Amino acid sequence: MSHTLRLDPSDNVIVARTALLAGVETEGVTVTGPVPAGHKVAAEAIAKGAVVRKFAQTIGIASEDISPGDHVHTHNLAFQPVAGTYEFGTNLRPVAAATGDTFQGFRRANGSVGTRNYIGIVTSVNCSATAARMIAEHFTPERLAEYPNVDGVAAFVHGTGCGMGGDGEGFEALQRVMWGYARHPNLAGVLMVGLGCEMNQIDWLLEAYGLKHGPLFHTMNIQNVAGLRRTVEMGIAKVAEMLPEANKAVRVPCPVSSLKVALQCGGSDAWSGVTANPALGYACDLLAAQGGTGVLAETPEIYGAEHLLTARAADRAVGDKLVGLIKWWEDYTARNKGSMDNNPSPGNKAGGLTTILEKSLGAAAKGGTSPLNGVYKYAEPVTAPGFTFMDSPGYDPASVTGQIAGGCQVVCFTTGRGSAFGSKPAPTIKIATNSEMAKRMSEDMDIDAGRVLSQGRSVAEMGEEIYRTILAVASGEASKSEAQGLGDYEFVPWQIGAVM
Repeated sequence: MSHTLRLDPSDNVIVARTALLAGVETEGVTVTGPVPAGHKVAAEAIAKGAVVRKFAQTIGIASEDISPGDHVHTHNLAFQPVAGTYEFGTNLRPVAAATGDTFQGFRRANGSVGTRNYIGIVTSVNCSATAARMIAEHFTPERLAEYPNVDGVAAFVHGTGCGMGGDGEGFEALQRVMWGYARHPNLAGVLMVGLGCEMNQIDWLLEAYGLKHGPLFHTMNIQNVAGLRRTVEMGIAKVAEMLPEANKAVRVPCPVSSLKVALQCGGSDAWSGVTANPALGYACDLLAAQGGTGVLAETPEIYGAEHLLTARAADRAVGDKLVGLIKWWEDYTARNKGSMDNNPSPGNKAGGLTTILEKSLGAAAKGGTSPLNGVYKYAEPVTAPGFTFMDSPGYDPASVTGQIAGGCQVVCFTTGRGSAFGSKPAPTIKIATNSEMAKRMSEDMDIDAGRVLSQGRSVAEMGEEIYRTILAVASGEASKSEAQGLGDYEFVPWQIGAVM
């Protein structure tokens, strides 16, 4: 087996499979110094200012002359913004339609299908967070034992809802999150809890989105109920009334076309774009073939790869929406005195990633190869089948919160460094990019996609395994993060705009 991996014949860097020492000969070059596993080695001389290519794409420019065999990383590879030239719909590869795959889900009265059966306590403002947690914490496993079809009572609390404008992007995004969770198919019942005087008024949400009170949907606020203690007592009573009704839900066979799956990554390394992300992309294509939906997000983490997605846009309007998001983020980072290259993180860089361009090329692979059928605002309801994109920050909890609010019932999360993320009410499946980390964090990783390299498994084989795992978890099998109880603190609505 070669010491290195060449990802495309046109690349001028190769990737170290294992840690290399000076003097190692590989791909016709002699390594000039230590190179950690996953890091890049120059496959040829690269002059200062010349483009560095990986995945047959630009990942930056040489900040100094680089000799064949040199370690290529932050010390000699610099970020440079890419020219925004786009093609639209020039790489359309529709998947062959397939039918017949099913999972065991909960059919809701509005036609949606859940993969879990929770009761949710959703807060309008941070001021009601403690009340919501107290209500949820009352319902211990012992108290829920007589309701075997109810997965739990979960509190969705956050740190905003006031000290913000009553209109504009930030307010609208928060209301979309609240509406998305209030109507989420994985929640059999919902109790919304507010303080009463906050900017994010529950009544405004009900009016704007047409939410109606009923046996499985209640609202209350602390000021009207007359204090925290009474609010908690009343909230416990309301949830207790919902439990028998929620428990009537049973799993039945449902078509895969009912599934929306969040495509997410965090703690990425150089192998993300080689193993786990392409395998998840293959699973996304299998999902799309059945009429299901894959939802990619993290707009700053497709920067430099968005041209690959516009070429897959089903029509020009879809492609223009994606380009518009990129331009918004360029302006957003500039006015906040940031950079689109503020990512990769230190951990990403330790794992071999150098620039956001390199990271984005790997991240975009989670979307497979099928056409891009829709582009959505943060937390906007996702309605198109097949591969879609949702605007979000790269911060995993905020991004996943938006995807779940958009209707995703399952989350697939690839990681190379080893994330401990989990989510409710949609369970998270963790996919390791390398076998060493998968073994070290075996209690957290559901799938070892590193076997593409360590065992010679094909990306297609791994993608099929991921797809089958999605169906199993959607049918009620607990993912490892779910079994460990993760998800109660990962509800983080994206806070856009000034805190006032």
